[in-house]
Amino acid sequence: MTGSVGAPAERREGREKVSGTARYAAEYDYPGRAQAWPVPAAVARGRVTGVDTAAALAVPGVLTVLTHDNAPRLAEPDDPTLAVLQNPRVPHRGWFVALVVAETLEAARAGAAAVRVDYAAEEHDVTLTASHPGVYVPDDANAEYPAVRERGDPDGAFGSSAARVDVAYRVPPLHNHPMEPHASTARWDDGRLTVHTSSQGAGAVRSVLAGLFGIPEERIVVTAEHVGGGFGSKGTPRPDVVLAAMAARQTGRAVTVALPRRYLPAVVGHRAPTLHRLRLGADADGRLTSLVHEVTTHTSRIKEFVEQAAVPARVMYASPHSRTEHRVAALDVPSPSWMRAPGEAPGMYALESAMDELADELGMDPVELRVRNEPDVEPDSGKPFSSRHLVECLREGARRFGWAGRDPRPGSHREGPLLLGTGVAAATYPVMVSPATASARALPDGTFLVRINATDIGTGARTVLAQVGADALGVPLERVRIEVGSTELPPAPLAGGSSGTASWGWAVHEAGARLARRLAEHRGPLPEEGLDARADTTGSADAESDWARHAFGAHFAEVAVDTVTGEVRVGRLLGVYAAGRILNPRIARSQFVGGMTMGLGMALTEGSTVDAAFGDFTEADLASYHVPVHADVGGIEAHWLDEDDPRLNPMGSKGIGEIGIVGTAAAIGNAVHHATGVRFRELPLTPDRVLAGLLDHRAAHDARTGPATGGSGPVRGV
Repeated sequence: MTGSVGAPAERREGREKVSGTARYAAEYDYPGRAQAWPVPAAVARGRVTGVDTAAALAVPGVLTVLTHDNAPRLAEPDDPTLAVLQNPRVPHRGWFVALVVAETLEAARAGAAAVRVDYAAEEHDVTLTASHPGVYVPDDANAEYPAVRERGDPDGAFGSSAARVDVAYRVPPLHNHPMEPHASTARWDDGRLTVHTSSQGAGAVRSVLAGLFGIPEERIVVTAEHVGGGFGSKGTPRPDVVLAAMAARQTGRAVTVALPRRYLPAVVGHRAPTLHRLRLGADADGRLTSLVHEVTTHTSRIKEFVEQAAVPARVMYASPHSRTEHRVAALDVPSPSWMRAPGEAPGMYALESAMDELADELGMDPVELRVRNEPDVEPDSGKPFSSRHLVECLREGARRFGWAGRDPRPGSHREGPLLLGTGVAAATYPVMVSPATASARALPDGTFLVRINATDIGTGARTVLAQVGADALGVPLERVRIEVGSTELPPAPLAGGSSGTASWGWAVHEAGARLARRLAEHRGPLPEEGLDARADTTGSADAESDWARHAFGAHFAEVAVDTVTGEVRVGRLLGVYAAGRILNPRIARSQFVGGMTMGLGMALTEGSTVDAAFGDFTEADLASYHVPVHADVGGIEAHWLDEDDPRLNPMGSKGIGEIGIVGTAAAIGNAVHHATGVRFRELPLTPDRVLAGLLDHRAAHDARTGPATGGSGPVRGV
């Protein structure tokens, strides 16, 4: 072994990115390439009754306008969101009803503005409530998890528990907003289709395009060489790639479709809003006797997607009686989809907030409450854990954070107008892995080439896979080259579910090990074309495991709440993780910190509103949908335990891309409660919401005890 795995190697593509030579999907400038701009529907539900394209076609440079009347016909897709320009139906506001193709981006945009569309609007419903008459229990939660799981008698056990909390939480719609918006460039040449797309999986895009256009996959090449983030929204093909291929076929030119950011919330998926009801019962010693987590969310009328937010409650804590349930209402909204840690991020926010409330009810330290409810086996399946070091993460995080010196009384620490507090939350994310293929080649010049259709979405996959290959080959890292991001490479699954490195790395490891054995037996110089080995992990990576495999973590937060403005500032975030073997600490720290930063946004700034009157998302761009910036992020530390788990994959690794977001919002919310004594149960904790809560708290205090004196600002009695 060369020791490449575990070393903090620098990203291989870093120089290309900072120098501007890394090409993204919209930057493939073929001769005669055209640009296209979509036209979104202006009604929340209905039908297109007419499209007047005359003014658009009169714009200099406009080549054509595609509508449902003249667009190429597609086969019916498995994903209805890809059936663009196929019929006059408008299932939600923002659905694309036309596409203007022009010589330049400016002409395409001007042409789109000139298109006139008439509609027959219908009554719409976009408002989610827990009592919505259309709420139903789905058959399953996205075909991965049962919608309902129940053990024992949770309602009876809750009623007889010594300590109880019955609370509701709300998480609003959230949006992925990658730095690189969804974009695709397509061209046809003698019946062959070449596509450059911003996607988390080129193979999935090729398969879908083959079905839509009725051509063999062998006649399609899809590349996703560099991808500027996705967070789940690029996990499956989106309308941009279909529109680009349609326009290219119609015009005979290469065509680029780069979606404007304001259009993304309506057409690339979002995290659906979730309404949570938690009922936790415990005995006097703090051991859970009953755990009930019920989630209500929305889906669209054209495609069911259920945010499986109650699933982590099936994993986290020991309880003899439990029920987890998902309910969903089909509304006239854009189709929700995956967003970083789908299910776990909103679900653990609610569960970990409720655990904090239970700790208050019991007068128990919230770290100790979690430790006391550590299960011996996975509660839902009964399987033993392959490894579970949540308690160690909590203990180590508490030590690093200085938790022992915390005054547990809410509102006990004030500095002028600021109320200071600290909070904790646990985190979990499942270990997922899929079969993949990879090849490794030894070349006569002493270098090696590893090839796999992995996708590097900014996570450092190229670098880590090269490290895995170098170790398997037993050669220095600098002698290993790697190719990723094209369907011309050995097939591999998409980047999603924190499963990329585990899936791809397994195949790369096997290919490298096989090549090393061939080289050991080879005599004489290598042939000019080199020596190859290939691996396919089908049958091993997808084999049923006897173990429950999860990563775990603990998050700690320190906040300052301004009693004058309601602003919440996070001074410190600390995460400690048990995520198997860390393959590259430099890249791992970046992933953990990125997830924690996204969790901070979920807690304090990010949130979207579905406008009941117009049926669209009010916060549709980065001017109104506020993601954290550098000034919002104080000190962030990410640490991990040395976890040796041989029951995962040859590298002993777990996914790390998503667990960083999972517990962060709850830790911050719990810290705000500790600072103020006010329990906020709806995200995000914006200044207006926090200030209103502080004022209500003061009014209630004054009603009980009379007006308070002393302190600073308008809520001095808090």
